[in-house]
Parts: sequence; structure tokens; C-alpha cells
Amino acid sequence: MSGSIDEIIRPGARGRGGRPSRQQSAQLVVRILDVAESLFLGHGFGATSIEAVAKRAGISKRTFYHRFSGKERLFEAVVRRLIERWLPPLDATMLSSPDLADGLRRTAEQMLRIALTPEGLALHRLVIHEAERFPGLARIMYELGAANGIERIATHLAPRIQSGELRAMDPRFAAEQFIFSVVTGPQRRALGLGPPLSAAEISAHAGNAVALFLEGVRGR
Repeated sequence: MSGSIDEIIRPGARGRGGRPSRQQSAQLVVRILDVAESLFLGHGFGATSIEAVAKRAGISKRTFYHRFSGKERLFEAVVRRLIERWLPPLDATMLSSPDLADGLRRTAEQMLRIALTPEGLALHRLVIHEAERFPGLARIMYELGAANGIERIATHLAPRIQSGELRAMDPRFAAEQFIFSVVTGPQRRALGLGPPLSAAEISAHAGNAVALFLEGVRGR
């Protein structure tokens, strides 16, 4: 999996000679990604064609392929850009409090703010609906999204486990269970599988999920 959007974009996109300048090329990539994000999240992966992306972006297919090798790489770039938008406030939240319970509660609330955005819900719905036809989508979402989040929270929990504040366990397993307990219920409700939670109920859910998680993982 590529490390950044720049590595997803084909090298030929960077201008020299008679080609567009680096700034022009970057602006064009932003326009393509804006269009692709709108089409993917609004219509789905299967229903979005390269032709539709190129037409709405006002470019030729040749120009598109000069920058992206195909639709799956375009989807990867869209997902990576969304996650790069979401991660800085999540990282800042995790480091905002030295108190474990307070830090986890703030982290839980920030995770829910991300997961319950229209973009977050649309992306989750897209991958669930189309993963069987396009298995690469689930791989992209796991590697860029779930695995990334698990690793970040595990890094936050690992010193607490080593110090004995939390009982001995795999920090990645603990992080994964934390994410499941925080996000799954409210996300399912927001997708229509039950009445959606109000803002007050979301905050209460975050606090209850953290309390239950800590009850299970605190050192004895």
C-alpha cells in the first residue's frame, strides 16, 4: 500500500517542459479527487466510471490516466485524503489528557464524530455493499482505516499495559475491541439499523463504552 497520495499519482503528472507546472498539476489532481469523492460516495464504486469522473472534472481520459492507473487507485487516493483529513484531530485528542479515562472518552467522542459524518457513513456503506464485487475496496479500507486506527490506539495503550495500569494483553487486540465498542452501535443506527442517537445519547454512549472497556482491561 502506498505511503501517500503523491505516491499513488503517476510520476508523469509532474510537469516539466511543455507540461503543466507542479502547482497546476496538483490543482488538477485536487479537482479530480473532489469529483471522484462526490461520485463514489453519492453513487457507489461500481456505478462510477472513469468517463464520468473525467467529464465532470473537465478533462480527457488520457489526462486522467496520466495521473491515475485506474479506478481502484483513484478510490485509494480518495480514501487516503479523507483519512488524512480525519487523523490529525484524532491524534491530537488522544494526547490531550494524561488521565487514561478522560483521554479515552475524548478519543471515543472524536471517533464517533468522524464515523458519523456523512462522508464516513457513505464510505462505510459503499464498502459493505460492494466488497464482494470489488474485494480491493475492503483491503484499502482496512489498511488505511481500521488497521491505522488500531495501531494508533494500541500505541497509546501499550505503555499503560507495560506499567501494569492495564492488565497484560495484546495492545492491538485491546485497541480493536475499544473501537468496536465505541463505533459499531451508533454507526449501525445512523445507517438505519435502529433509531439514530441524539448528540446527548452519542456522548453518553462514548462515556459508557469507555467505562465498560476500562472495567475489562484495568490491572487487578
